[in-house]
Amino acid sequence: MANPSADSLLLHRQQFPTLDHTRYFNYGGQGPMARASLEAIEEAQRYGQRYGPFSTAMNQWIRQTAAATRSLMAAELGVGPENLSLTEDVTVGCNIVLWGLPWQPGDHVLLSDCEHPGVVAAVKEICRRFQVTYSLCPLMTTVNGGDVVATISQHLRSTTRLLVISHIFWNTGQVLPLQAIAQLCHRHSPEPVQVLVDAAQSVGMMPLALQDLAIDFYAFTGHKWWCGPAGLGGLYVNPAALATLHPTFIGWRGITTDAAANPTGWQPGGQRFEIATSNYSLYPGLQTAIATQHQWGTAEQRYQRLCQLSQQLWRGLNQLSSSTYQVRCLRQTPPDSGLVSFRLFHQGEPSLPLQTQLINRLEQQGYLLRSLASPSCLRACTHYLTLETEIQQLLEAIAQFLLQPEP
Repeated sequence: MANPSADSLLLHRQQFPTLDHTRYFNYGGQGPMARASLEAIEEAQRYGQRYGPFSTAMNQWIRQTAAATRSLMAAELGVGPENLSLTEDVTVGCNIVLWGLPWQPGDHVLLSDCEHPGVVAAVKEICRRFQVTYSLCPLMTTVNGGDVVATISQHLRSTTRLLVISHIFWNTGQVLPLQAIAQLCHRHSPEPVQVLVDAAQSVGMMPLALQDLAIDFYAFTGHKWWCGPAGLGGLYVNPAALATLHPTFIGWRGITTDAAANPTGWQPGGQRFEIATSNYSLYPGLQTAIATQHQWGTAEQRYQRLCQLSQQLWRGLNQLSSSTYQVRCLRQTPPDSGLVSFRLFHQGEPSLPLQTQLINRLEQQGYLLRSLASPSCLRACTHYLTLETEIQQLLEAIAQFLLQPEP
């Protein structure tokens, strides 16, 4: 497929109402939906009310739409649909794994020091309930160089049963070498270590072929880089790891029954981790969101463009400074994801109040970014939908702020 033109992007962007009146740089938090996705959700609601939300026609529609959504997700990830569970979000997917493994007292969980606090909190509670221990692997130190795989290797223990790690760190934007990490963990002695991946920032951003990565569990969402509706995500479970994982929350969607409706076992694949009634109208919303992404270009083309844009933003930020204030990006080399994190300094010292002032000033001017607490920084996200002119305007707005910050 030939590279799409700038004119085609401008036309394509007209499908996203949010982009009409904001300069959007928060795709890592939640992506804006296209009108077609909103309309698909609304039509699905109408369909259910037209034929009855618990009618034979509606139940058949639910089965077909769920299967189609699962298949579409699987195609995007490069896996079989039978290995996917439909979930609400990344955190639910991670919790399915964390609570579904057969923990024994003395087991150890290794996390990177860049994981999302929601996942860290779940690990801490598992440790409390099951006499499991956890520790943090210092991968923040590798953001500007260092051997990620060697660092993980140094922190694995003989009792380590699970590594919890992100594909792309939500705070620094660093892309991790998952295939090499999985190989290291699966060769670990005396027992292999399973790998749970938080894929909040990778799905929809970059081309994926999970079967080649050989990781065990991959939890993702549709509402960030796919620009789908909030409340719908998925969990990939490697077939080789399925036998080690058991459902914790259980409902009719995940079980099999006999003729008398007595439970007889689990659904054969990823469906065993699905529970009961969901907001099914989100399914066509996400299907439409993914189809909308493909209207502009391939996954490779979209990823290439957003990296070019993030590198443009990164270069521009590194050139901003005044006699009193400075901007410094967390990464010292051009980013390989759409996440660009940076800090503001006052007379050489990091300034949280200055960052708060800037984020508020920018939002008042229609620029949507995000502030992060760990590490304390501001994060701007570039999508393939982002315009080069929007990046230049953002840089100019930051430069103007540095000349005239609030007193």
